[in-house]
Amino acid sequence: MQEEQRQRAARAFQDFLTTPFETRLQRHQQVPPETAALELFDSVATTVPAYQAFLQEHGIAPASIKTFPDFQKLPLITKSNYLLLHSLSELCRNGNLEKCDMIAVSSGSTGKPTFWPRFLVDELQIATRFEQIFHDSFSADSKSTLAVVCFSLGTWVGGIYTANCCRYLASKGYPVTVITPGNKKEEILRVVKELGPSFQQVVLLGYPPFLKDVIDSGIAEGVNWPQYQIKLVMAGEVFSEEWRTLVGSRVGSNHPCYDSASLYGTADAGVLGNETPLSICIRRYLAQHPDTARRLFGESRLPTLVQYDPLSRFFEVEDGTLLFSGDNAIPLVRYHISDHGGLISYEAMLEFLTEEGFYPRAQLQQQGHRGIHALPFVYVFGRSHFTVSYFGANIYPENVTVGLEQPIIKDWVTGKFVLQVKEDADKNRCLAVVVELAPGVESSEEKKDAIASSILAQLLRLNSEFANYVPTEYQRPQVELASVGDPEYFPLGVKHRYTRR
Repeated sequence: MQEEQRQRAARAFQDFLTTPFETRLQRHQQVPPETAALELFDSVATTVPAYQAFLQEHGIAPASIKTFPDFQKLPLITKSNYLLLHSLSELCRNGNLEKCDMIAVSSGSTGKPTFWPRFLVDELQIATRFEQIFHDSFSADSKSTLAVVCFSLGTWVGGIYTANCCRYLASKGYPVTVITPGNKKEEILRVVKELGPSFQQVVLLGYPPFLKDVIDSGIAEGVNWPQYQIKLVMAGEVFSEEWRTLVGSRVGSNHPCYDSASLYGTADAGVLGNETPLSICIRRYLAQHPDTARRLFGESRLPTLVQYDPLSRFFEVEDGTLLFSGDNAIPLVRYHISDHGGLISYEAMLEFLTEEGFYPRAQLQQQGHRGIHALPFVYVFGRSHFTVSYFGANIYPENVTVGLEQPIIKDWVTGKFVLQVKEDADKNRCLAVVVELAPGVESSEEKKDAIASSILAQLLRLNSEFANYVPTEYQRPQVELASVGDPEYFPLGVKHRYTRR
């Protein structure tokens, strides 16, 4: 028996049950986040064998890191230069993998799984992100709530993690009941129809395009969504405010700032931040004022905008990409996840909006008094490397390349292609691939069909997230064929990009 482990779990769970989440969200005002980041470094540098080796490789003595400017000079860790070079045990504190009670899986372009161990304590700090949403957005402290987990189950990170966090809320006293149909559409609809009437509201938790598909399929079957007071918790995709409005209208949503929320998370460290009524109110304003959004974010596209607790996940920005430090079963210090984005303090955000003549707190207070916390903002455009996100699965160009290298097909194409996720007028998504034909090869429906079948076969073979996350009816890519040097997709003399957003 691991007596220390039992006591650690008991202390953490007791603290979670008895500490109001508002108190947790105010801690960063008493404890400087920079101080907490330094303390995390000291702890990791003295207890984690892999990080000790990492520092030694870079010629860094832990005792030399005394100030926050010192901390900011630490080399970044990544999956390739750190996580993949060490065993799971070496990445854990004191080299003890057995101190973790669960291991989840994510997969990359080769289909080889990446394992992420964690312990109850790690999940409890993430449960606070869910508590923010269920309390502030859904008033689930006073309404009986059915939480329907629509993320993929099994070893995958999202589903079991979400179910556990929702159960912790029930343990804290929230009238929340959890059910886990996973990404089985028919089972989700059956659950809602049979159990929904017994609750004051139903929360669907899943990837945005999949939840929309569930809702649309329910409408086709005659499901009266508004009667269930549907709320949505989403993750894994950047979506537009037009999408939120469209889907909200189909479930009878009257308060878009309070009826849905998106999580910003990663398999590496759970949920990093979450949408709040305040962040949604701001994002909806910016969606209607693109010039203002461009001045704020520096780009002509609207990112995901969330708030975060800097004591739970400490963010930095380097060269336009995000870094974070956080304590987990595998603690991470200045971890670079290749997400393109930035940070805005609470005060700076409100000052900017005031100068624009917009007062989000006053607007929110006309709808309710919850969801306004003095937490910093992080905005995320998505991964800076060449991937697209589809139903929460990262789709890599390498997967498509293999599909184009199969017998016969390789004779038709140059190997160049453009991978993207498209939306139709009804906001339904599809995976689209434009492929460059080899010189002298003519397009035909038969070639399109053969190429689509080959790409699909390799996606299913190589990318286990794609196979498990994406519903069968959305898996087959839509293939278009273009001639050599097509000016829109394959201009000559220009470095080719294999993805387009």
